[in-house]
Order: sequence, then C-alpha cells, then structure tokens
Amino acid sequence: MNYMPGTASLIEDIDKKHLVLLRDGRTLIGFLRSIDQFANLVLHQTVERIHVGKKYGDIPRGIFVVRGENVVLLGEIDLEKESDTPLQQVSIEEILEEQRVEQQTKLENEKIKVQALKDRGLSIPRADTLDEY
Repeated sequence: MNYMPGTASLIEDIDKKHLVLLRDGRTLIGFLRSIDQFANLVLHQTVERIHVGKKYGDIPRGIFVVRGENVVLLGEIDLEKESDTPLQQVSIEEILEEQRVEQQTKLENEKIKVQALKDRGLSIPRADTLDEY
C-alpha cells in the first residue's frame, strides 16, 4: 500500500520550504504547494541540489511533481539556519564536473574490486542482471 500515514498533518506545511530526498538519490528543495493521500507532492521554485564532498550546486527545476512512492524523506527547511552551512556553493558546471569525476572514480574502484574478486575465484552478479533470476 502506497498510502503515507500522517499526510493530513502535512497540510500545515503547505507553502513552506522543504527538502525532499528521492529514491534515486536526488535531492530537491522547493516550496511545498500540494500533497495528497498518496504523498504525491507538488514543489514550486524547485532546485535539484547536488552534493560532492564539501561542495554543492543547485540546478533550477521550477515546478516539480513528485510521485509519492519515490519520496524517501521529506523535511521542512529552517529558513533562519539555511545559510548556516559548512558547504561551499559552486556553479552548476563545476558541480556537474565534480559529480562526473566522483562517479568515474567509483566506477573504476568497482572494476578493481570485481577484478580482485575474480582473481580469487569469486564473482559478484552485475546489478543489471539481478532481475533476470
């Protein structure tokens, strides 16, 4: 069942700024404009925040509709403490490049790990083939 208990209590959070963590790992920040019994959300003035190390960048997304089953976490942002962060804001281009480098490094490390296991006669099933069994 996809019903999220307590959505009625979120009615008082309408028009407040929220952070939403999605199932795919993305982080959205925007003003909550609507919510229904399935926790489907409508966010306004939304940005997608990308974190890499101690840096972050915001990509403007505008109005964003989020299906409730994709919401992992929803939290109100304290506007008075929002700017009080140890993180450094950088340009969209810089954070996307940092993210690309981080993902490439993770991929290379994973290949090294798989090869080390293979050298020892072990194997890990690839994530994209797990659904086939």
